[in-house]
Amino acid sequence: MKGTYKILTVFALLGIMVFHSANLNAGNEDRVGQSGASELLINPWARSSGWGSVGTACTRGLEAMYTNVAGVAFTAKTELIFSHGMFLKGSGIGINSFGLTQKIGATSVLGISVMSMTFGEIAVTTVDNPEGGIGTFTPNLTNINISYAKMFSNSIYGGLTVKVITERIANLTASGIALDAGIQYITGLNENIMFGITLKNVGPRIKFNGDGLSFRGLIPTASSLSTVQQRSAEFELPTSLNIGGAYDAKLAESHHLIIAANFSSNSFAKDQYTLGLEYRMMDYLMLRGAYTYEKGITKKADRTSVYTGPSAGITVQVPFGKEKASSFAVDYSYTPTDPFAGTHNIGARINL
Repeated sequence: MKGTYKILTVFALLGIMVFHSANLNAGNEDRVGQSGASELLINPWARSSGWGSVGTACTRGLEAMYTNVAGVAFTAKTELIFSHGMFLKGSGIGINSFGLTQKIGATSVLGISVMSMTFGEIAVTTVDNPEGGIGTFTPNLTNINISYAKMFSNSIYGGLTVKVITERIANLTASGIALDAGIQYITGLNENIMFGITLKNVGPRIKFNGDGLSFRGLIPTASSLSTVQQRSAEFELPTSLNIGGAYDAKLAESHHLIIAANFSSNSFAKDQYTLGLEYRMMDYLMLRGAYTYEKGITKKADRTSVYTGPSAGITVQVPFGKEKASSFAVDYSYTPTDPFAGTHNIGARINL
């Protein structure tokens, strides 16, 4: 009975969050591009990004911290991932990520991940030195995620993530927090039908602070130079609601084909529809691909996103240890873009 109450409580809380999200005018094209912290919408993990992040219903393990935190509850014992991404190759932007999930008790999992975006060195320019030559600075965006996920029953899994957001340039810093919450539900005679729902990036507004907002100038009521501090406008976070389903079709004893679909309702971007396929051979080899559709994406003249729709990826996994219960895997994904030479992600994972 207590377990039933817990499940109902989780669904009720998620329902409240979904209702709140619905009132954010999700998918309103008039608000496209008006949010900040857009790095929260970038999937840094090589396996799930090659699938177009379609796995709201079926992503399991550490990478579920991005797609649907409920899937973190499927961590068998310990999972570690190191990932590097070349974001919009040719732009000089790099993404480095690390994550760790650890099972605690019989039904709970704790996880932590760090994502850092670097932009290389940028020349410092001023009014008196517009050509630079007086030094460089390095912008950096960092997200720290702390997750808790729990198995409520053999069919229902839920989770919550707290995100610490930091954006920094030479003399300005913005920081804030955001929350993700999600549910995954498994059904079917062979537990091969899956559903998921998650609300992501819910949090208060953020603004920049620092010496970069101050300057030396004359105040009308004073006769000498004074330091004047300008006000910074606040910006909202890119909240999104994702609803997905998946079906695991067993083709043969060691061959699986997973079909997944996802709908993403974005508060400050166009709504997106994603369809993905993943083929698995004995969990040794995995091939995946997806297509994400949003209004105008099929025509260059109408496209408002750098992405063109498709994505693809591959995983090679090798078991080791006693009874081959542990594994080491290398993941790679590619997402075409226009312009630039696409986004590439490569990662290494260890399951213990």
